Amino acid sequence: MANSRPAIEPEAAVERNRRALGRYASAWLAGDRAALAACYHDDFTLHYFGRHPLAGDHSGKAAALAILAEVTRRTNRRLLAIVDVMAGPERGALLVRECFERDGKTAEVERLLVYTVRDGLLSECWVYDQDQALVDAFLA
Repeated sequence: MANSRPAIEPEAAVERNRRALGRYASAWLAGDRAALAACYHDDFTLHYFGRHPLAGDHSGKAAALAILAEVTRRTNRRLLAIVDVMAGPERGALLVRECFERDGKTAEVERLLVYTVRDGLLSECWVYDQDQALVDAFLA
C-alpha cells in the first residue's frame, strides 16, 4: 500500500524533531537545568535499560526527572560532548559522551538517547548505553 501522505509532511516532521532536539542539546551544553526541564512533555516517559535499581519505565515528567537526578547523584555524571543530533519523521536521537565518577572510579560512556517528540516537546526517551555492564556497576 502506497504512502498517501504528501512528501512535505515527513520533511516537516523531521524539522520539528530536529528543532526540539536542538533546543534540548543547546540547554544541556549550556548547563541550563531550567531550560532542560522545559524541553520535557508533562507526559514524558523514560525507558532506562539495564540491571541496576534505576532501570525500568518511568512515566511522567516528575518521575523521569527524579530518576535522572538520582543518576547524576550516584555517578556525578557530566556531559563531555554531543557527538551528533539526528532526526527522522518518527524519532530523533542524540549520540552523547558522558563522564561518570563514583568511589574514585571514572569512566567515559557513549550513550544513544532516542526520543519521540509531541507538541514540540520530548515525550519519550529510550537510553541505550555502549557498555551496559559498566553503567549498571556505576548505578548499583
